[in-house]
Amino acid sequence: MNNIDLMNYWFDSANSDFDTMMVLFENRKNTWCLFIGHLVIEKMLKGIYAKNNPQNPIAPKTHNLILLSQKAKLYVSQEIREKIQIINTFNISARYDDYKKVLKKNVQMSILLNK
Repeated sequence: MNNIDLMNYWFDSANSDFDTMMVLFENRKNTWCLFIGHLVIEKMLKGIYAKNNPQNPIAPKTHNLILLSQKAKLYVSQEIREKIQIINTFNISARYDDYKKVLKKNVQMSILLNK
C-alpha cells in the first residue's frame, strides 16, 4: 500500500468511527463518545502521517496524539497541545471502570461550568 492508499484507509476508518461517535453523543453515552472521539483524531493523525511520510507511511503504534502530531510533521500551538493532552486521557479513561467514574464526574462538571 502506498502512502496515499494508507492515508485514505485511515481517513475512511476515521469517518466511520465519527458516525459511531455521533450516535453515542446523541444517546448521551459520553464516556464512550469521548473514547471514540479520541480514536477518530488518532486515525486522522495517522492518515496525515501517511501522507507526509511517503518513504515510511506506516504510522507509529501509539495512541499518544501529541506524539502522532509531531511525527506527522504538524505544527500544534500550545493552546491546542493543552487540549490534545486532555483528549489523550479519554483513551485510557473510557477503558477502565474506575477511570470511567472520574471521567464521567469531570465531564459533568465541565458541562455545568460551561453553561
